[in-house]
Amino acid sequence: MSTAIIFILLLVLMLTGMPISISLGLTVLTFLFTMTDVPIESVALKLFTGIEKFEIMAIPFFILAGNFLTHGGVARRMINFATSMVGHWHGGLGLAGVLACALFAAVSGSSPATVVAIGSILLPAMVKQGFPNGFGAGVITTSGALGILIPPSIVMVMYSVATNTSVGQLFMAGVIPGLVLATLLGLTTWYRARKFNYPRLVKATWAQRLSALRESIWGLFLIVVVIGGIYSGIFTPTEAAAMSAAYAFFVAVFVYKDLTLKQVPKVLLDSASMSAMLLYIITNAVLFSFLMTSEGIPQEMAAWLIDMGLGPVGFLLMVNILLLLAGNVMEPSSIVLIMAPILFPVAMKLGIDPVHFGIMMTVNMEVGMCHPPVGLNLYVASGITKMGITELTKAVWPWLLTMLGFLVVVTYVPSLSLWLPKTLGMM
Repeated sequence: MSTAIIFILLLVLMLTGMPISISLGLTVLTFLFTMTDVPIESVALKLFTGIEKFEIMAIPFFILAGNFLTHGGVARRMINFATSMVGHWHGGLGLAGVLACALFAAVSGSSPATVVAIGSILLPAMVKQGFPNGFGAGVITTSGALGILIPPSIVMVMYSVATNTSVGQLFMAGVIPGLVLATLLGLTTWYRARKFNYPRLVKATWAQRLSALRESIWGLFLIVVVIGGIYSGIFTPTEAAAMSAAYAFFVAVFVYKDLTLKQVPKVLLDSASMSAMLLYIITNAVLFSFLMTSEGIPQEMAAWLIDMGLGPVGFLLMVNILLLLAGNVMEPSSIVLIMAPILFPVAMKLGIDPVHFGIMMTVNMEVGMCHPPVGLNLYVASGITKMGITELTKAVWPWLLTMLGFLVVVTYVPSLSLWLPKTLGMM
């Protein structure tokens, strides 16, 4: 009964148009004060202890690093490098977009930031070269979603906080699925460009490629700093995030000089406001998780699902459907923080690896970011292209179907996620 009351209350508050974070907080407080004897002191204590985790510190640092790189000219240099490498193939600029998104994802950790940084430069260039607006929008909207799969990923940090899974293992587990998905999105782009005979660029010489690599090397080196630092054990993921923020500041201000010292406070302020918003969501999600635990809801749900006779295959299928439906009404951070504490105990009882489960959830979040009504990437791309959401939804379908096919593979082939961290001796 209490389960139904909690979720009906949450749904009613969300339907009023209230932000998800406030809906979560109000649901918890309303239920605790009216239907339980939980003392107010324990609520206040949970609010503070809930975000007292070292891993959470990685979030503001990765956001800051991403903002320094977005405001600087790192994205433009990565696009030039990507274009020189694959621009001469069918759909040249589209393929360059997929590659540039994959590279920028590996330094920003954010999906909307990747769409803004790459899309704002590449989409006008694609239209100018003769590509239909919808083609460019489809490529960038879906490829931008790589921002939460290729490490460093803010969504993975959220999952780690919600389930106490190792961030380092999650980051390494995301590398191969991220590269495979980037390849599949590239193949979809190439096939459609070939089918409709879209423009190609003149093949760049090796001298031009080396020049483009030399210009972008400072930005690309950030990937080495983060991934190499975590793998070698020099940094924890949180320390790697702090290093990436310091490195991104140095590169943007002193190496590329795209950012002046006068502009730095604005970047800091933007990063602080975004971090505050995410931390507020986390705080309320922690409270929600506390409420569900105190009411025994995850345990009841686990027992119910196991009594239904759902094996790992059926459970994972149900989780995918549930998360895809949740992606229609919520953004990734909220989904992870609400759903992970409920579904995680069941996954553990069924013998599903927590790292594999985290990667599967992340890929679901990626799909959710590319379809309406609340797909963040759609809104960002809509702002850049001036296309309506309906028109944009039609444009992304070929790539969205590719992502859904990949989701099935990553769900039922755990070795795709687990091979690298196991090979590196991290698991």
